[in-house]
Amino acid sequence: MYSQCRDLSNAVKLFDEMPLRDTVSWNTVISGFLRNGQFGVGFGYFKQMRELGFCEFDKATLTTVLSALDGPEFGYLNKKLHGLVFRCGYERETTVANSLITSYFKCACVSSGRRVFDELLERNVVTWTAMISGLVQNELFKESLEFFVLMRSGTVYPNSLTYLSSLMACSGLQALSEGRQIHVLLWKLGIESDLHLESALMDMYSKCGSIEDAWRIFESAEDLDEVAMTVILVGFAQNGFEEEAVQIFKKMVKAGIAIDPNMVSAVLGVFGNDTSLGLGTQIHSLIVKRNFSNNTYVNNGLINMYSKCGQLEDSIRVFNEMPRKNSISWNSMIAAFARHGDGFGALQLYEEMKLESVKPTDVTFLSLLHACSHVGLVEKGMEFLNSMTRDHGMSPRTEHYACVVDMLGRAGLLIEAKDFIEGLPKKPGPLVWQALLGACSFHSDSQMGKFAAEQLIVEAPESPTPFVLLANIYSSEGKWKERARTFKRMKEMGDRMHPQAEMIYGVLAELLKLMIDEGHVPDKRWNEKGLVQALAYNLQKSMRVKRNFTRTKRRHQESNF
Repeated sequence: MYSQCRDLSNAVKLFDEMPLRDTVSWNTVISGFLRNGQFGVGFGYFKQMRELGFCEFDKATLTTVLSALDGPEFGYLNKKLHGLVFRCGYERETTVANSLITSYFKCACVSSGRRVFDELLERNVVTWTAMISGLVQNELFKESLEFFVLMRSGTVYPNSLTYLSSLMACSGLQALSEGRQIHVLLWKLGIESDLHLESALMDMYSKCGSIEDAWRIFESAEDLDEVAMTVILVGFAQNGFEEEAVQIFKKMVKAGIAIDPNMVSAVLGVFGNDTSLGLGTQIHSLIVKRNFSNNTYVNNGLINMYSKCGQLEDSIRVFNEMPRKNSISWNSMIAAFARHGDGFGALQLYEEMKLESVKPTDVTFLSLLHACSHVGLVEKGMEFLNSMTRDHGMSPRTEHYACVVDMLGRAGLLIEAKDFIEGLPKKPGPLVWQALLGACSFHSDSQMGKFAAEQLIVEAPESPTPFVLLANIYSSEGKWKERARTFKRMKEMGDRMHPQAEMIYGVLAELLKLMIDEGHVPDKRWNEKGLVQALAYNLQKSMRVKRNFTRTKRRHQESNF
Protein backbone atom coordinates (compact mmCIF):
# COMPACT_ATOMS: atom_id res chain seq x y z
CA MET A 1 0.00 0.00 0.00
CA TYR A 2 2.75 2.47 0.96
CA SER A 3 4.65 1.56 -2.21
CA GLN A 4 1.61 2.08 -4.45
CA CYS A 5 1.01 5.47 -2.79
CA ARG A 6 4.68 6.38 -3.40
CA ASP A 7 5.29 6.73 0.34
CA LEU A 8 8.58 4.85 0.09
CA SER A 9 9.99 6.07 3.40
CA ASN A 10 7.19 4.38 5.37
CA ALA A 11 7.40 1.32 3.10
CA VAL A 12 11.10 0.92 3.91
CA LYS A 13 10.51 1.59 7.62
CA LEU A 14 7.90 -1.14 7.77
CA PHE A 15 10.16 -3.46 5.74
CA ASP A 16 13.08 -2.93 8.15
CA GLU A 17 10.87 -3.73 11.17
CA MET A 18 9.62 -7.04 9.74
CA PRO A 19 10.95 -9.96 11.80
CA LEU A 20 10.55 -12.30 8.82
CA ARG A 21 10.72 -11.33 5.16
CA ASP A 22 9.81 -13.53 2.24
CA THR A 23 10.32 -13.11 -1.50
CA VAL A 24 7.12 -11.05 -1.85
CA SER A 25 8.42 -8.57 0.75
CA TRP A 26 11.64 -8.01 -1.20
CA ASN A 27 9.83 -7.84 -4.55
CA THR A 28 7.45 -5.18 -3.21
CA VAL A 29 10.27 -2.90 -2.03
CA ILE A 30 12.34 -3.41 -5.20
CA SER A 31 9.31 -2.73 -7.40
CA GLY A 32 8.39 0.40 -5.44
CA PHE A 33 11.76 2.07 -5.97
CA LEU A 34 12.09 1.01 -9.60
CA ARG A 35 8.55 2.14 -10.42
CA ASN A 36 9.32 5.56 -8.95
CA GLY A 37 12.50 5.97 -10.96
CA GLN A 38 14.95 5.38 -8.11
CA PHE A 39 16.90 2.74 -10.00
CA GLY A 40 20.05 2.85 -7.89
CA VAL A 41 18.13 2.12 -4.68
CA GLY A 42 15.93 -0.52 -6.33
CA PHE A 43 18.89 -2.40 -7.82
CA GLY A 44 20.66 -2.05 -4.45
CA TYR A 45 17.85 -3.94 -2.68
CA PHE A 46 17.96 -6.60 -5.42
CA LYS A 47 21.69 -7.02 -4.79
CA GLN A 48 21.11 -7.28 -1.02
CA MET A 49 18.44 -9.92 -1.55
CA ARG A 50 20.90 -12.08 -3.50
CA GLU A 51 23.85 -11.54 -1.15
CA LEU A 52 21.99 -12.17 2.13
CA GLY A 53 20.49 -15.38 0.79
CA PHE A 54 17.64 -15.52 3.33
CA CYS A 55 15.16 -16.16 0.52
CA GLU A 56 15.34 -17.00 -3.15
CA PHE A 57 14.19 -14.57 -5.81
CA ASP A 58 11.51 -15.84 -8.14
CA LYS A 59 10.08 -15.13 -11.59
CA ALA A 60 8.34 -12.00 -10.31
CA THR A 61 11.66 -10.62 -9.03
CA LEU A 62 13.32 -11.08 -12.40
CA THR A 63 10.42 -9.64 -14.40
CA THR A 64 10.25 -6.65 -12.03
CA VAL A 65 13.94 -5.84 -12.42
CA LEU A 66 13.93 -6.44 -16.18
CA SER A 67 10.96 -4.10 -16.63
CA ALA A 68 13.08 -1.22 -15.30
CA LEU A 69 15.77 -1.59 -17.99
CA ASP A 70 14.91 1.06 -20.56
CA GLY A 71 17.68 2.53 -22.70
CA PRO A 72 20.99 1.52 -24.33
CA GLU A 73 22.86 2.35 -21.11
CA PHE A 74 21.26 -0.71 -19.48
CA GLY A 75 22.39 -3.14 -22.20
CA TYR A 76 25.27 -4.59 -20.15
CA LEU A 77 23.08 -5.06 -17.07
CA ASN A 78 20.44 -6.74 -19.23
CA LYS A 79 22.96 -9.35 -20.40
CA LYS A 80 24.07 -9.99 -16.80
CA LEU A 81 20.47 -10.58 -15.75
CA HIS A 82 20.03 -12.90 -18.73
CA GLY A 83 22.95 -14.94 -17.43
CA LEU A 84 21.29 -15.04 -14.02
CA VAL A 85 18.09 -16.30 -15.66
CA PHE A 86 20.04 -19.21 -17.14
CA ARG A 87 21.83 -20.04 -13.88
CA CYS A 88 18.50 -20.25 -12.07
CA GLY A 89 16.82 -22.31 -14.80
CA TYR A 90 14.17 -19.75 -15.77
CA GLU A 91 15.12 -19.50 -19.47
CA ARG A 92 12.10 -21.62 -20.52
CA GLU A 93 9.64 -19.65 -18.40
CA THR A 94 7.44 -17.69 -20.82
CA THR A 95 6.84 -14.71 -18.50
CA VAL A 96 10.57 -14.25 -17.86
CA ALA A 97 11.39 -14.68 -21.55
CA ASN A 98 8.75 -12.09 -22.46
CA SER A 99 10.37 -9.62 -20.06
CA LEU A 100 13.79 -10.39 -21.53
CA ILE A 101 12.55 -9.75 -25.08
CA THR A 102 10.95 -6.44 -24.02
CA SER A 103 14.00 -5.25 -22.08
CA TYR A 104 16.43 -6.20 -24.86
CA PHE A 105 14.46 -4.19 -27.40
CA LYS A 106 14.24 -1.23 -25.01
CA CYS A 107 18.02 -1.40 -24.70
CA ALA A 108 18.36 -1.53 -28.54
CA CYS A 109 19.79 -5.07 -28.37
CA VAL A 110 17.68 -6.32 -31.28
CA SER A 111 19.63 -9.47 -32.10
CA SER A 112 19.57 -10.61 -28.45
CA GLY A 113 15.81 -10.08 -28.23
CA ARG A 114 15.29 -12.04 -31.43
CA ARG A 115 17.46 -14.90 -30.09
CA VAL A 116 15.37 -15.18 -26.92
CA PHE A 117 12.23 -15.33 -29.07
CA ASP A 118 13.68 -18.02 -31.37
CA GLU A 119 14.78 -20.22 -28.44
CA LEU A 120 11.45 -20.04 -26.61
CA LEU A 121 9.34 -23.19 -27.02
CA GLU A 122 6.00 -21.81 -25.78
CA ARG A 123 4.95 -18.38 -27.06
CA ASN A 124 1.81 -16.56 -26.05
CA VAL A 125 0.23 -13.33 -27.28
CA VAL A 126 2.51 -11.29 -24.98
CA THR A 127 5.59 -12.94 -26.56
CA TRP A 128 4.50 -12.06 -30.10
CA THR A 129 3.41 -8.56 -29.13
CA ALA A 130 6.72 -7.92 -27.36
CA MET A 131 8.53 -8.91 -30.56
CA ILE A 132 6.32 -6.88 -32.90
CA SER A 133 6.30 -3.75 -30.72
CA GLY A 134 10.04 -4.07 -29.99
CA LEU A 135 10.88 -4.04 -33.69
CA VAL A 136 8.70 -0.94 -34.13
CA GLN A 137 10.51 0.79 -31.25
CA ASN A 138 13.77 0.20 -33.09
CA GLU A 139 12.27 1.43 -36.40
CA LEU A 140 12.44 -2.00 -38.01
CA PHE A 141 8.96 -1.55 -39.44
CA LYS A 142 9.20 -4.04 -42.29
CA GLU A 143 10.38 -6.82 -39.99
CA SER A 144 7.62 -5.95 -37.52
CA LEU A 145 4.92 -6.39 -40.15
CA GLU A 146 6.49 -9.67 -41.27
CA PHE A 147 6.21 -10.98 -37.68
CA PHE A 148 2.59 -9.81 -37.54
CA VAL A 149 1.80 -11.80 -40.69
CA LEU A 150 3.66 -14.81 -39.28
CA MET A 151 1.71 -14.56 -36.01
CA ARG A 152 -1.64 -14.52 -37.82
CA SER A 153 -0.71 -17.70 -39.69
CA GLY A 154 -0.31 -19.54 -36.36
CA THR A 155 -2.57 -20.41 -33.44
CA VAL A 156 -1.97 -17.35 -31.25
CA TYR A 157 -4.41 -14.50 -31.88
CA PRO A 158 -3.35 -10.83 -31.73
CA ASN A 159 -4.78 -8.51 -29.09
CA SER A 160 -5.36 -4.74 -29.14
CA LEU A 161 -1.70 -3.99 -28.31
CA THR A 162 -0.54 -6.23 -31.17
CA TYR A 163 -2.76 -4.41 -33.64
CA LEU A 164 -1.62 -1.08 -32.22
CA SER A 165 2.03 -1.98 -32.86
CA SER A 166 1.29 -3.26 -36.37
CA LEU A 167 -0.46 0.02 -37.22
CA MET A 168 2.59 1.91 -35.97
CA ALA A 169 4.70 -0.23 -38.32
CA CYS A 170 2.40 0.73 -41.22
CA SER A 171 2.82 4.40 -40.25
CA GLY A 172 6.59 4.04 -40.28
CA LEU A 173 6.57 2.34 -43.68
CA GLN A 174 3.77 4.53 -45.07
CA ALA A 175 2.18 1.21 -46.04
CA LEU A 176 -1.37 2.31 -46.85
CA SER A 177 -2.51 -1.00 -48.35
CA GLU A 178 -1.39 -3.04 -45.32
CA GLY A 179 -2.87 -0.43 -42.99
CA ARG A 180 -6.24 -0.71 -44.70
CA GLN A 181 -6.14 -4.49 -44.33
CA ILE A 182 -5.51 -4.16 -40.59
CA HIS A 183 -8.36 -1.63 -40.40
CA VAL A 184 -10.68 -4.21 -41.97
CA LEU A 185 -9.54 -6.81 -39.41
CA LEU A 186 -10.30 -4.41 -36.56
CA TRP A 187 -13.73 -3.71 -38.05
CA LYS A 188 -14.48 -7.43 -38.29
CA LEU A 189 -13.43 -7.92 -34.67
CA GLY A 190 -15.52 -4.95 -33.57
CA ILE A 191 -12.63 -3.17 -31.82
CA GLU A 192 -11.94 -0.40 -34.33
CA SER A 193 -13.63 2.12 -31.98
CA ASP A 194 -11.04 1.55 -29.25
CA LEU A 195 -9.66 5.02 -28.47
CA HIS A 196 -5.99 4.04 -28.81
CA LEU A 197 -6.62 2.12 -32.03
CA GLU A 198 -8.58 5.06 -33.49
CA SER A 199 -5.63 7.35 -32.81
CA ALA A 200 -3.25 4.82 -34.37
CA LEU A 201 -5.50 4.52 -37.44
CA MET A 202 -5.65 8.30 -37.83
CA ASP A 203 -1.88 8.49 -37.51
CA MET A 204 -1.41 5.71 -40.08
CA TYR A 205 -3.75 7.30 -42.62
CA SER A 206 -2.21 10.75 -42.07
CA LYS A 207 1.36 9.52 -42.53
CA CYS A 208 0.27 7.63 -45.67
CA GLY A 209 -1.17 10.85 -47.12
CA SER A 210 -4.82 9.79 -46.85
CA ILE A 211 -6.03 12.64 -44.65
CA GLU A 212 -9.64 12.09 -45.78
CA ASP A 213 -9.69 8.66 -44.12
CA ALA A 214 -8.09 10.09 -40.98
CA TRP A 215 -10.74 12.82 -40.86
CA ARG A 216 -13.58 10.29 -41.24
CA ILE A 217 -12.32 8.36 -38.21
CA PHE A 218 -11.96 11.61 -36.27
CA GLU A 219 -15.52 12.66 -37.13
CA SER A 220 -17.04 9.29 -36.23
CA ALA A 221 -15.17 8.87 -32.92
CA GLU A 222 -17.42 8.88 -29.86
CA ASP A 223 -14.64 9.87 -27.46
CA LEU A 224 -11.57 11.96 -28.23
CA ASP A 225 -8.55 12.56 -26.04
CA GLU A 226 -5.51 14.81 -26.34
CA VAL A 227 -3.63 12.17 -28.36
CA ALA A 228 -6.36 11.96 -31.01
CA MET A 229 -6.59 15.75 -31.23
CA THR A 230 -2.83 16.04 -31.64
CA VAL A 231 -2.76 13.30 -34.30
CA ILE A 232 -5.38 15.00 -36.47
CA LEU A 233 -3.67 18.39 -36.09
CA VAL A 234 -0.30 16.96 -37.13
CA GLY A 235 -2.02 15.01 -39.92
CA PHE A 236 -3.50 18.15 -41.46
CA ALA A 237 -0.20 20.00 -41.06
CA GLN A 238 1.92 17.27 -42.65
CA ASN A 239 -0.42 16.85 -45.62
CA GLY A 240 -0.46 20.49 -46.68
CA PHE A 241 -3.69 21.49 -44.91
CA GLU A 242 -2.05 24.13 -42.73
CA GLU A 243 -5.07 26.44 -42.75
CA GLU A 244 -7.38 23.62 -41.68
CA ALA A 245 -5.02 22.69 -38.82
CA VAL A 246 -5.07 26.27 -37.56
CA GLN A 247 -8.88 26.45 -37.82
CA ILE A 248 -9.32 23.20 -35.87
CA PHE A 249 -6.97 24.49 -33.17
CA LYS A 250 -8.95 27.75 -32.91
CA LYS A 251 -12.23 25.86 -32.54
CA MET A 252 -10.70 23.61 -29.88
CA VAL A 253 -9.63 26.65 -27.84
CA LYS A 254 -13.03 28.33 -28.22
CA ALA A 255 -14.84 25.11 -27.28
CA GLY A 256 -12.86 24.88 -24.04
CA ILE A 257 -11.14 21.61 -24.99
CA ALA A 258 -8.07 20.93 -22.85
CA ILE A 259 -5.00 22.09 -24.76
CA ASP A 260 -1.69 20.40 -24.03
CA PRO A 261 1.90 21.22 -25.11
CA ASN A 262 1.84 18.61 -27.89
CA MET A 263 -1.13 20.32 -29.56
CA VAL A 264 0.56 23.70 -29.32
CA SER A 265 3.77 22.28 -30.81
CA ALA A 266 1.75 20.74 -33.65
CA VAL A 267 -0.01 23.98 -34.60
CA LEU A 268 3.21 26.02 -34.33
CA GLY A 269 4.73 23.59 -36.81
CA VAL A 270 2.31 24.68 -39.57
CA PHE A 271 3.49 28.29 -39.58
CA GLY A 272 5.10 29.41 -42.81
CA ASN A 273 6.26 32.64 -44.38
CA ASP A 274 2.68 33.64 -45.22
CA THR A 275 1.18 32.85 -41.80
CA SER A 276 -0.16 35.64 -39.60
CA LEU A 277 2.24 36.95 -36.98
CA GLY A 278 -0.78 38.14 -34.99
CA LEU A 279 -2.02 34.56 -34.66
CA GLY A 280 1.45 33.47 -33.59
CA THR A 281 1.62 36.06 -30.82
CA GLN A 282 -1.86 35.00 -29.63
CA ILE A 283 -0.65 31.40 -29.39
CA HIS A 284 2.41 32.66 -27.48
CA SER A 285 0.04 34.39 -25.01
CA LEU A 286 -1.88 31.13 -24.63
CA ILE A 287 1.41 29.34 -23.92
CA VAL A 288 2.20 31.80 -21.13
CA LYS A 289 -1.32 31.52 -19.63
CA ARG A 290 -1.22 27.71 -19.65
CA ASN A 291 2.29 27.63 -18.11
CA PHE A 292 3.83 25.86 -21.11
CA SER A 293 6.80 28.26 -21.23
CA ASN A 294 9.16 25.70 -19.71
CA ASN A 295 8.35 23.06 -22.34
CA THR A 296 11.34 22.65 -24.63
CA TYR A 297 9.33 21.49 -27.67
CA VAL A 298 6.87 24.39 -27.36
CA ASN A 299 9.77 26.84 -27.24
CA ASN A 300 11.36 25.18 -30.27
CA GLY A 301 8.08 25.76 -32.11
CA LEU A 302 8.07 29.43 -31.06
CA ILE A 303 11.61 29.89 -32.40
CA ASN A 304 10.55 28.52 -35.79
CA MET A 305 7.26 30.47 -35.79
CA TYR A 306 8.86 33.84 -35.11
CA SER A 307 11.67 33.13 -37.57
CA LYS A 308 9.29 32.20 -40.40
CA CYS A 309 7.17 35.28 -39.65
CA GLY A 310 10.26 37.50 -40.06
CA GLN A 311 10.88 38.21 -36.36
CA LEU A 312 14.46 37.04 -35.81
CA GLU A 313 14.88 39.10 -32.62
CA ASP A 314 11.88 37.35 -31.03
CA SER A 315 13.36 33.96 -31.96
CA ILE A 316 16.63 34.95 -30.26
CA ARG A 317 14.74 36.10 -27.16
CA VAL A 318 12.82 32.82 -26.85
CA PHE A 319 16.04 30.85 -27.33
CA ASN A 320 17.96 32.83 -24.71
CA GLU A 321 15.16 32.51 -22.13
CA MET A 322 14.77 28.73 -22.51
CA PRO A 323 15.50 26.92 -19.21
CA ARG A 324 16.44 23.75 -21.09
CA LYS A 325 17.67 23.36 -24.67
CA ASN A 326 18.05 20.22 -26.77
CA SER A 327 19.69 19.68 -30.16
CA ILE A 328 16.44 20.73 -31.90
CA SER A 329 16.57 24.08 -30.07
CA TRP A 330 20.07 24.78 -31.37
CA ASN A 331 19.18 23.55 -34.87
CA SER A 332 16.08 25.76 -34.94
CA MET A 333 18.07 28.85 -33.96
CA ILE A 334 20.88 28.15 -36.44
CA ALA A 335 18.23 27.66 -39.15
CA ALA A 336 16.62 30.98 -38.11
CA PHE A 337 19.91 32.85 -38.63
CA ALA A 338 20.42 31.13 -42.00
CA ARG A 339 16.83 31.86 -43.08
CA HIS A 340 17.39 35.58 -42.41
CA GLY A 341 20.67 35.65 -44.30
CA ASP A 342 22.79 36.07 -41.15
CA GLY A 343 25.35 33.42 -41.99
CA PHE A 344 27.95 34.66 -39.54
CA GLY A 345 25.37 34.55 -36.72
CA ALA A 346 24.63 30.92 -37.60
CA LEU A 347 28.35 30.01 -37.58
CA GLN A 348 28.92 31.76 -34.26
CA LEU A 349 25.99 29.91 -32.68
CA TYR A 350 27.41 26.62 -33.94
CA GLU A 351 30.65 27.37 -32.10
CA GLU A 352 28.65 28.03 -28.91
CA MET A 353 26.78 24.76 -29.49
CA LYS A 354 30.09 22.88 -29.54
CA LEU A 355 31.20 24.57 -26.31
CA GLU A 356 27.98 23.33 -24.69
CA SER A 357 28.90 19.77 -25.81
CA VAL A 358 25.67 19.45 -27.81
CA LYS A 359 26.08 16.91 -30.61
CA PRO A 360 25.14 18.24 -34.05
CA THR A 361 22.71 16.34 -36.29
CA ASP A 362 22.40 16.20 -40.06
CA VAL A 363 19.82 19.01 -39.76
CA THR A 364 22.48 21.18 -38.07
CA PHE A 365 24.76 20.80 -41.07
CA LEU A 366 21.90 21.45 -43.48
CA SER A 367 21.34 24.85 -41.82
CA LEU A 368 25.08 25.57 -41.75
CA LEU A 369 25.37 24.85 -45.47
CA HIS A 370 22.44 27.19 -46.12
CA ALA A 371 24.21 29.86 -44.08
CA CYS A 372 27.49 29.41 -45.98
CA SER A 373 25.59 29.61 -49.25
CA HIS A 374 24.01 32.96 -48.35
CA VAL A 375 27.29 34.63 -47.33
CA GLY A 376 29.51 32.99 -49.96
CA LEU A 377 31.73 30.97 -47.59
CA VAL A 378 32.45 28.17 -50.07
CA GLU A 379 35.54 26.75 -48.34
CA LYS A 380 33.80 26.76 -44.96
CA GLY A 381 30.78 25.02 -46.48
CA MET A 382 32.92 22.28 -48.02
CA GLU A 383 34.64 21.87 -44.67
CA PHE A 384 31.25 21.31 -43.01
CA LEU A 385 30.28 18.72 -45.65
CA ASN A 386 33.51 16.80 -45.11
CA SER A 387 33.15 17.09 -41.31
CA MET A 388 29.81 15.29 -41.43
CA THR A 389 31.43 12.03 -42.53
CA ARG A 390 34.92 12.48 -41.11
CA ASP A 391 34.10 13.72 -37.60
CA HIS A 392 30.52 12.62 -36.98
CA GLY A 393 30.02 9.48 -39.09
CA MET A 394 26.99 10.93 -40.93
CA SER A 395 26.08 10.19 -44.53
CA PRO A 396 25.02 13.40 -46.33
CA ARG A 397 21.50 13.33 -47.79
CA THR A 398 20.37 14.68 -51.15
CA GLU A 399 19.37 17.92 -49.41
CA HIS A 400 22.97 18.46 -48.27
CA TYR A 401 24.31 17.94 -51.78
CA ALA A 402 21.70 20.34 -53.17
CA CYS A 403 22.85 22.96 -50.65
CA VAL A 404 26.47 22.56 -51.77
CA VAL A 405 25.46 22.92 -55.43
CA ASP A 406 23.48 26.05 -54.53
CA MET A 407 26.48 27.39 -52.58
CA LEU A 408 28.86 26.82 -55.49
CA GLY A 409 26.34 28.20 -57.96
CA ARG A 410 25.69 31.40 -55.99
CA ALA A 411 29.46 31.97 -55.94
CA GLY A 412 29.51 31.71 -59.76
CA LEU A 413 31.35 28.38 -59.71
CA LEU A 414 28.97 26.64 -62.13
CA ILE A 415 31.58 24.33 -63.66
CA GLU A 416 32.72 23.29 -60.19
CA ALA A 417 29.07 22.67 -59.25
CA LYS A 418 28.62 20.43 -62.31
CA ASP A 419 31.84 18.54 -61.50
CA PHE A 420 30.65 18.14 -57.88
CA ILE A 421 27.38 16.56 -59.07
CA GLU A 422 29.16 14.18 -61.42
CA GLY A 423 31.40 13.04 -58.55
CA LEU A 424 28.59 12.26 -56.10
CA PRO A 425 28.56 8.75 -54.59
CA LYS A 426 24.88 8.32 -55.47
CA LYS A 427 22.50 9.35 -58.23
CA PRO A 428 21.55 13.04 -57.98
CA GLY A 429 17.88 13.68 -57.39
CA PRO A 430 15.63 16.48 -58.68
CA LEU A 431 16.69 18.78 -55.81
CA VAL A 432 20.33 18.71 -56.93
CA TRP A 433 19.58 19.48 -60.59
CA GLN A 434 17.08 22.17 -59.61
CA ALA A 435 19.78 23.82 -57.48
CA LEU A 436 22.14 23.89 -60.46
CA LEU A 437 19.42 25.21 -62.76
CA GLY A 438 18.54 27.92 -60.24
CA ALA A 439 22.19 28.98 -60.14
CA CYS A 440 22.27 29.11 -63.96
CA SER A 441 19.16 31.31 -63.85
CA PHE A 442 20.84 33.60 -61.32
CA HIS A 443 23.93 33.98 -63.56
CA SER A 444 22.02 33.86 -66.91
CA ASP A 445 24.01 30.90 -68.27
CA SER A 446 21.76 29.28 -70.88
CA GLN A 447 24.30 26.69 -72.00
CA MET A 448 24.74 25.14 -68.55
CA GLY A 449 21.09 25.88 -67.84
CA LYS A 450 19.92 23.80 -70.80
CA PHE A 451 22.03 20.88 -69.57
CA ALA A 452 20.64 21.15 -66.02
CA ALA A 453 17.07 21.53 -67.32
CA GLU A 454 17.32 18.37 -69.44
CA GLN A 455 18.53 16.41 -66.41
CA LEU A 456 15.71 17.81 -64.26
CA ILE A 457 13.09 16.96 -66.90
CA VAL A 458 14.27 13.33 -66.83
CA GLU A 459 14.12 13.24 -63.01
CA ALA A 460 10.81 15.14 -62.65
CA PRO A 461 8.93 15.03 -65.98
CA GLU A 462 5.72 16.32 -64.40
CA SER A 463 7.31 19.52 -63.04
CA PRO A 464 7.05 22.85 -64.97
CA THR A 465 10.06 24.23 -63.05
CA PRO A 466 12.80 23.37 -65.59
CA PHE A 467 10.84 24.95 -68.46
CA VAL A 468 10.03 28.14 -66.56
CA LEU A 469 13.58 28.66 -65.29
CA LEU A 470 15.13 27.89 -68.66
CA ALA A 471 12.68 30.27 -70.40
CA ASN A 472 13.66 32.99 -67.92
CA ILE A 473 17.33 32.43 -68.73
CA TYR A 474 16.61 32.75 -72.45
CA SER A 475 14.62 35.94 -71.76
CA SER A 476 17.52 37.51 -69.85
CA GLU A 477 19.81 36.76 -72.80
CA GLY A 478 17.31 38.01 -75.38
CA LYS A 479 16.97 34.58 -77.00
CA TRP A 480 13.27 34.87 -77.78
CA LYS A 481 13.04 31.96 -80.22
CA GLU A 482 14.57 29.56 -77.70
CA ARG A 483 12.21 30.94 -75.06
CA ALA A 484 9.19 30.32 -77.30
CA ARG A 485 10.35 26.77 -78.09
CA THR A 486 10.76 26.06 -74.37
CA PHE A 487 7.19 27.17 -73.56
CA LYS A 488 5.84 25.22 -76.54
CA ARG A 489 7.57 22.08 -75.30
CA MET A 490 6.21 22.66 -71.80
CA LYS A 491 2.66 22.95 -73.17
CA GLU A 492 3.03 19.78 -75.23
CA MET A 493 4.27 17.83 -72.21
CA GLY A 494 1.64 19.38 -69.95
CA ASP A 495 -1.14 18.20 -72.21
CA ARG A 496 0.01 14.64 -71.58
CA MET A 497 0.58 14.92 -67.83
CA HIS A 498 -2.90 13.79 -66.76
CA PRO A 499 -2.75 10.18 -65.44
CA GLN A 500 -5.53 9.17 -67.86
CA ALA A 501 -4.26 11.31 -70.76
CA GLU A 502 -4.11 8.48 -73.31
CA MET A 503 -7.69 7.42 -72.60
CA ILE A 504 -8.90 11.05 -72.74
CA TYR A 505 -7.21 11.63 -76.09
CA GLY A 506 -8.64 8.41 -77.49
CA VAL A 507 -12.21 9.26 -76.44
CA LEU A 508 -11.92 12.84 -77.76
CA ALA A 509 -10.61 11.62 -81.11
CA GLU A 510 -13.64 9.35 -81.46
CA LEU A 511 -15.97 12.18 -80.42
CA LEU A 512 -14.42 14.46 -83.04
CA LYS A 513 -15.13 11.88 -85.75
CA LEU A 514 -18.76 11.61 -84.61
CA MET A 515 -19.08 15.41 -84.61
CA ILE A 516 -17.81 15.60 -88.19
CA ASP A 517 -20.21 12.80 -89.20
CA GLU A 518 -23.07 14.85 -87.69
CA GLY A 519 -22.15 17.83 -89.84
CA HIS A 520 -19.66 19.76 -87.71
CA VAL A 521 -17.20 21.71 -89.85
CA PRO A 522 -13.84 22.09 -88.06
CA ASP A 523 -12.02 25.42 -88.18
CA LYS A 524 -9.43 25.11 -90.97
CA ARG A 525 -6.85 26.74 -88.73
CA TRP A 526 -6.86 23.54 -86.66
CA ASN A 527 -5.87 20.07 -87.76
CA GLU A 528 -7.38 17.01 -86.08
CA LYS A 529 -4.52 16.67 -83.63
CA GLY A 530 -4.78 20.34 -82.70
CA LEU A 531 -8.51 20.09 -82.07
CA VAL A 532 -8.08 17.06 -79.84
CA GLN A 533 -5.35 18.87 -77.89
CA ALA A 534 -7.57 21.93 -77.45
CA LEU A 535 -10.49 19.81 -76.27
CA ALA A 536 -8.22 17.91 -73.89
CA TYR A 537 -6.82 21.15 -72.49
CA ASN A 538 -10.31 22.55 -71.81
CA LEU A 539 -11.47 19.25 -70.31
CA GLN A 540 -8.49 19.08 -67.95
CA LYS A 541 -9.01 22.74 -67.03
CA SER A 542 -12.65 22.08 -66.14
CA MET A 543 -11.59 19.04 -64.09
CA ARG A 544 -9.12 21.20 -62.14
CA VAL A 545 -11.83 23.79 -61.48
CA LYS A 546 -14.16 21.04 -60.26
CA ARG A 547 -11.48 19.62 -57.94
CA ASN A 548 -10.74 23.08 -56.52
CA PHE A 549 -14.47 23.71 -55.98
CA THR A 550 -14.87 20.34 -54.23
CA ARG A 551 -11.90 21.01 -51.97
CA THR A 552 -13.17 24.53 -51.12
CA LYS A 553 -16.62 23.13 -50.34
CA ARG A 554 -15.14 20.43 -48.10
CA ARG A 555 -13.02 23.00 -46.27
CA HIS A 556 -16.15 25.10 -45.64
CA GLN A 557 -18.01 22.07 -44.28
CA GLU A 558 -15.10 21.07 -42.05
CA SER A 559 -14.75 24.60 -40.66
CA ASN A 560 -18.34 24.37 -39.43
CA PHE A 561 -18.22 20.90 -37.83
